[in-house]
Amino acid sequence: MLDHPIFSESIRRIRLLLAEQAELLAGLTPLERDVLERCIHSSGDVAIAPELRFGPAGVGGACGRAAAALAAGTPILTDTAMAAAAVAPMARRTFGNRVACVLDWAPAAAPEGSTRTAAGMAVALAELAPGAVVLIGSAPTALEVLLEQVAGGAPAPALVIGMPVGFVGVAESKHHLAASGLAHIRLEGSKGGAGLVAAACNALLRAAWLQATSAPSA
Repeated sequence: MLDHPIFSESIRRIRLLLAEQAELLAGLTPLERDVLERCIHSSGDVAIAPELRFGPAGVGGACGRAAAALAAGTPILTDTAMAAAAVAPMARRTFGNRVACVLDWAPAAAPEGSTRTAAGMAVALAELAPGAVVLIGSAPTALEVLLEQVAGGAPAPALVIGMPVGFVGVAESKHHLAASGLAHIRLEGSKGGAGLVAAACNALLRAAWLQATSAPSA
């Protein structure tokens, strides 16, 4: 899998900027660094580096588990069509994972006091998400529904990439994700979005593919 020269040069420059945060980088695995670099590349914002969290972190942590699940073909569930569109090409080029959006299960109108995304999440979790990688970059309500469903006994996703963006319910949903015990990647504060969750997932797909295709045959 060859990277475009512009992407490669961008990563080189990102690494130079991150070298100024040596203490932060010292605690990251190579896979976690890949996720961080790709998120910075997608956002154009090196300042997000201290806000990116992995739970659990380290070798054998959230990123490693998710990469293994993706390599095994687990589906990818997103909260927006934009995130699904950003992930689908990498999924096709690598393990052929199904990519779906919760809006495919959503009602035509939002239920009173909720959102279409949250309503779709409740159904999609039962039909698709056990063991899936779930990307939430827009709707904190969908993240809260996911957490409620799992707390109530629903099977846990392989990974939750929780980076809803905005100012209403966003920080609270990320705090709840941090306390949930689920394997996750989150971005603290109000930043997030479809581009960031897709970048994190694409980094995991790419790394898993490179590892799979470089492994010596038996």
